[in-house]
Amino acid sequence: MKHLFVILLSLSLFACGNSNKEDSGKTDDVQDQNTERYVLVIHGGAGTITKEKMTPEREKAYREGLEAALSAGYEQWKSGKTGLDMVEAAIIELENDSLFNAGKGAVLTHEGKNELDASIMWGPDRNAGAVAGVTTIKNPIKAARLVMEKSEHVMLVGKGAEQFAESGKLDIVDPSYFMTDRRSKQLKRILKRDSTKIVLDHDEKHGTVGAVALDKNGNLAAGTSTGGMVNKQFGRIGDSPIIGAGNYAGKQVAVSCTGWGEFYIRNVAAYDVEAQMEYNNASVTEASAEVIRKIGDMGGTGGMIAIDNKGNIAMPFNTRGMYRGAVTEDGKILIEMYK
Repeated sequence: MKHLFVILLSLSLFACGNSNKEDSGKTDDVQDQNTERYVLVIHGGAGTITKEKMTPEREKAYREGLEAALSAGYEQWKSGKTGLDMVEAAIIELENDSLFNAGKGAVLTHEGKNELDASIMWGPDRNAGAVAGVTTIKNPIKAARLVMEKSEHVMLVGKGAEQFAESGKLDIVDPSYFMTDRRSKQLKRILKRDSTKIVLDHDEKHGTVGAVALDKNGNLAAGTSTGGMVNKQFGRIGDSPIIGAGNYAGKQVAVSCTGWGEFYIRNVAAYDVEAQMEYNNASVTEASAEVIRKIGDMGGTGGMIAIDNKGNIAMPFNTRGMYRGAVTEDGKILIEMYK
């Protein structure tokens, strides 16, 4: 019976919403009655992620990447470090893994360049930092934290953000560091198919990584990092570096989003989870599912991860899949990708 309970618990953790547009916010991702306390949740993007499109080798690589990120963050938790340290450590692993759309291996703009965004937020005092449109900072999540802790600002962009990161002794790399053959081929394929218009398959062109954490002192933190939208133009910035839209941490909940950023901005999606918990007395599961429902009703796609101050988690999404994982305080790691 014990083994059966564990199986049922895992299935309930990673169930997700119906991908039909009319049901795009529904989710079975219920954790509020969970007896286990989670300390870290991560995502690696949402989109058309199906078993049919995945080779065994590629699935293994994604799972290993997610597990490495969870392990890095969990090591910080075991050492008694803050939620900020946990989030940063997990996201650095994902930024350094070329499989994910953040840091090395990020998607390319219409001009064939990498433009990276990231943000981080500390729940106890709602301090936050972000960078956008950077091209030379090896780990944008580090730059976001530097902005938060070493400046009076919340967001720095472009060359200014890069100069600030260099002055803070962060690793600066040549823009070619982020380029991969996979992303170059992706852009060429899209440009050939869509040579006369910007509009693309939105499941194909998005991707983000993120982490939310609950540390040993009961404090929450959230971080999000991305290469943005493939084939983006005109200096487009999505929700990932925007506090309250793609990333948020307060005293009740921490949230990181992934998906079609314009809809997350318009819905102030990440903050809306805490607002519903505070004003409507909703659980983290109910609040996050409602936000994804509203995004879906407007025509947006994607998902989010959330953790509350009791260690309950939710991971709703309205796409075919979302790379996601979580770890409990006793080190139990759970990873899933598909619907």
